[in-house]
Amino acid sequence: MPAPQPSAVLDIDGPAAPPRSNGELVFAEPWESRAFGLAMTLNAGGVFEWEDFRRHLIRAVAEAEQDLDGDEPFRYYRCWLLALERVLDDQGVVGAGELVDRARELEARPAGHDHDHDGHDHDGHDHDGHGHGHDGHGHDH
Repeated sequence: MPAPQPSAVLDIDGPAAPPRSNGELVFAEPWESRAFGLAMTLNAGGVFEWEDFRRHLIRAVAEAEQDLDGDEPFRYYRCWLLALERVLDDQGVVGAGELVDRARELEARPAGHDHDHDGHDHDGHDHDGHGHGHDGHGHDH
């Protein structure tokens, strides 16, 4: 039996289309690529249907465009993250309240402390270069 294939098909045009430059996906911040990868992985694992996520994404983009003011630029991956939160809530994977609580916990951590070191030494290696962000909470600064 063949392995299941991810059902995600990224839009090229329209409100659900991710930012691209010369055909390549563009991420302004490390958390954006992590949010993108998380959604793709969860979809590939069968946690949610891509079309359900896509509908949430289109709605989140429309809401963000309506709420735009002159001071705050449009942030596509904030919409992506909101769509991911909503589809996970819909599927009963994790509730929106749990996500808010966890985000607050992460925001309360000291700067630069992304995870528990469990007593092992990290001398001289760059956490960001190994997939660990120092931001820890998925928000723009």
